[in-house]
Amino acid sequence: MTEANFPAWAWIAVLLGVVIIAGLAFYAGRLLAQLKAQNQRRDQALAMRNENLHESIVTIAKAMEQGQCPLSEGALRLVVLLDLRVESNQAGYARKYPSLHDMYERIKHMPTHEARKQYPKAEIRKMDNEREGYEKELEDVILQDVRQLLKDFA
Repeated sequence: MTEANFPAWAWIAVLLGVVIIAGLAFYAGRLLAQLKAQNQRRDQALAMRNENLHESIVTIAKAMEQGQCPLSEGALRLVVLLDLRVESNQAGYARKYPSLHDMYERIKHMPTHEARKQYPKAEIRKMDNEREGYEKELEDVILQDVRQLLKDFA
């Protein structure tokens, strides 16, 4: 078939196909650009969240090291904050800071804040004595973990 024999409708179909493909390519490009921008915003939000967590972790660890925060309360807070970090699954914080996690596991069942107020005073005293006993037992190793954590997060 020569150019002279190529019907006009075929030229229109080819031109229409090129226009459709160009339009779809433009649309796909816009979607990819939107996805890239969305991923950048997500990455920035995660980095900001991790930075805020980092700051809180260091503050609590310093307070524990200086005796300004009870070891049990600090362990509860640190374990939760470490678990919230983006890389927590790969970081192996339970292996790096075993004493903090040990304290957490021992006292995580104990009520706090408003829930604590619903227990009789004798029961609260019993839980406090148990918690304080754990603090005395684990004090040295928890403080070792806290010092290591401060080094790791410096």
